[in-house]
Amino acid sequence: MPDADHGPEPASEDPAGGSVAPLGPLRGGGAGGPASTSTGRPRIAALDVLRGFALCAILFANIRLMADGDTAVATPPAGAVHAWIGLPIFSLLFGIGFALLLDSAANRVPRPRLVLLRRLAALLAIGLLHTLLWPGEVLTPYAVVGLLVLLPSTWLPRWAVAGLATAFATAALVGGGGPLMIAGLFLLGSALVRYGVVDRIDRSVRGPLLLGLALGAGAALAAGVHAAAPTTAGAAQSSIATSLFELLLTGVLVCTLLVLLGTPLRPVLLAVFAPMGRMALTNYLTATVLVLATGHLLGVPIGQSAAAALTTAGVILTVQWLFSTLWLRRYSQGPAEWLWRWATWASRPAALRTPEIRQCR
Repeated sequence: MPDADHGPEPASEDPAGGSVAPLGPLRGGGAGGPASTSTGRPRIAALDVLRGFALCAILFANIRLMADGDTAVATPPAGAVHAWIGLPIFSLLFGIGFALLLDSAANRVPRPRLVLLRRLAALLAIGLLHTLLWPGEVLTPYAVVGLLVLLPSTWLPRWAVAGLATAFATAALVGGGGPLMIAGLFLLGSALVRYGVVDRIDRSVRGPLLLGLALGAGAALAAGVHAAAPTTAGAAQSSIATSLFELLLTGVLVCTLLVLLGTPLRPVLLAVFAPMGRMALTNYLTATVLVLATGHLLGVPIGQSAAAALTTAGVILTVQWLFSTLWLRRYSQGPAEWLWRWATWASRPAALRTPEIRQCR
């Protein structure tokens, strides 16, 4: 799954050589935003933890579909909240990473949106190749929605981006999810960056705690509407309430993880999920290969046995965690992330680990 290219970047370094002056603020989107210039920033540890957690959820949800060559769980099936919970988190994080990259590119190159275009084009190419192994992969729709919605939104003020995020998400709840929900969460992630929320995400637990309580109350209300809706006349109302409940519950889970990162459990969460999150694209791609190899070469009945599927997913994630942890002791990013970064900046990036890449706080 795509990793956010939001590591520390020199504010005036041109990846093609030489230097350029910062272009000025893009985060506020013009109207309604304070002037701010993005210089080099450390990685945001909370985003890596969320990404690693979502990666695990995606594999557990989709491993049987992957083994059978079926499509991914892109919309929430009734009674199976766990089966789709990772996708909204990934979509939100993709929008966040995209906006952070725009901030970085604006201070490095004279045409920052060309950097974003190359990044999405490279993701599309990776996704199309990945489709040959698993037709249900999400990189291709991510790239397409990014090109059609996320990239054009960079010309809009932040209030318009937030409004579009609400409109897309509402339409998705009525229409059953799919690309509309991906677009809405992409734009929501971008808006969170442009309003400065992401910069404060790792500083205090008060915000996530209050937001989590509010989302939990909304989820309880949606569950009540679903329970009270008649089975026939209120079928559409019940479906919308169910989708809203599951989306809000995902938000509660995200807020819970952010709150836990402010407790003594933080080192444990960082050790377990951050390495997976920093190499999310590498792990997402290799998971497909490992699932297919386990099912077809070793004959494990992943598609027919829930126990075999869960066991295989656990083993794969354990192997990937170990590999990611050992790899990141020497390198600053995974091999797939390194290649994607090369395509993004049209310049060969350094691969060796640098002190600045260490998780902050």
